[in-house]
Amino acid sequence: MRTDLLTEPMAGLDEALAAVDGFDRTLVGGLLRPQPAQAADLNQLACAVAGTPLASRVAEAADKAAAGAASEDHFVALAAARTALLGSVHDALMTRVDEVIGRTRGEATASTPGERHMVNLLAAARSWLCDLARAGWQGIDHEVVSASAQVVSSMLPDPSLRRLATLLDGFAAELAASCPGAALKRMPVRRWGDVWSRAMLLTVPGAADAPTTAPATGRLLPLGVDVHEHATAAQAQVHAVFEPADGSAPRLVRASVSVPKPDTVVGAGVWQLLRPHMSLLAAAGEGRSMELHAMPITAEGDLIWSDEQGRPGEPADPFATARVVLPTATAAHTAPLHRHPAGIAVPVFLEGYAVHKDGDVLTFNTAGHGHGHGLAVEADRVPTTGPLTPEAVALSNACIGLLRWDTGAFSVQPLAVETTVRKKAVAVHAGAWAGGTADKTGAKAEKAATEAVAVLRERAGRLLRK
Repeated sequence: MRTDLLTEPMAGLDEALAAVDGFDRTLVGGLLRPQPAQAADLNQLACAVAGTPLASRVAEAADKAAAGAASEDHFVALAAARTALLGSVHDALMTRVDEVIGRTRGEATASTPGERHMVNLLAAARSWLCDLARAGWQGIDHEVVSASAQVVSSMLPDPSLRRLATLLDGFAAELAASCPGAALKRMPVRRWGDVWSRAMLLTVPGAADAPTTAPATGRLLPLGVDVHEHATAAQAQVHAVFEPADGSAPRLVRASVSVPKPDTVVGAGVWQLLRPHMSLLAAAGEGRSMELHAMPITAEGDLIWSDEQGRPGEPADPFATARVVLPTATAAHTAPLHRHPAGIAVPVFLEGYAVHKDGDVLTFNTAGHGHGHGLAVEADRVPTTGPLTPEAVALSNACIGLLRWDTGAFSVQPLAVETTVRKKAVAVHAGAWAGGTADKTGAKAEKAATEAVAVLRERAGRLLRK
């Protein structure tokens, strides 16, 4: 990898992010009675998309919003401009990543048009989001936030609206926990701007159309498992290389499973909640391949996992896959609404680096044109659900990880590392306990989680009997 290229500046990137930050500032104070500074930020957003098909609509929307007279269509246009700018940043970063790795991408495909229904619920959601924009984060209170409850409850029974309903429900809960906004000393301005913009665009009929899928038959070679854990939910995402049975080029793919969870189940305990829903986790933990037969896969490379269409295959060492197959794999294009710098997570393989440690900060120093180039290591993102630790990363000499971008710089999140113990290569994987483990620490965590779940089920049963 030419990691030296990751630090080179990109034309227009800072300007695009500055326009996004300016619009986010307008949402802090709200657009019911805009101030001159907010009008200037709105104008900056319009100027940033002046050379695009959005130009005239965003210019009109910015003028109306600056006058405190923005309609729902105007707020949608502003959300589209913000999303487009972050999408352009995403594309510039991915172009640089492809250049560094030397990876090619497949052809982009359109989504499959779905049925147009429940337009009234979409309009109700859009109305609530507009009320939020007018109030601003500093003006939110429980009355404004709670207005989403009826919309969310009406949306949830419809599978086609469940994504938006879940997003609105989580957003409302986060805002409710922050009320009143006037008392907040700090707020996640970029995050709330992201959620507001995405939700606003998902209220446009057709925006959430189902992705195009095709049957995938061939061999799946897991690279590593990334785990996202929250108080009431957990997700495991397996990154892998798919070798089609027809002999065509290998492809980078993902397979994910998400489950609700009690807040008392943490760390390695989440595997028992995730494991029953996806056999791929056991294969990844055991270092085995999977044989797929007509498994649905989206144009973005996401497998719609079904245990009936996959069976365990032969042993497959992830580091052998990373060294031999990963460099030849093609990557899929990202769908328009998913183009965001925070969503960048590109599987990479690094070796021959020196680890530099400065307190808790780790850096992989690689050679590039005779000079050392440091790549920050996101050791704090290493999941607590497996044996991989920052200490193991610090002793490594090879790494399978996810290349990410945040706060203006690239970094790598380790999924597995290889180190030398008594002159032998030893691999440590974040997903090593995904299929179960005899490791004392992992077994102890799973036992504690089993006991916690059993207690909760017993209490829930008692409540239901009453």
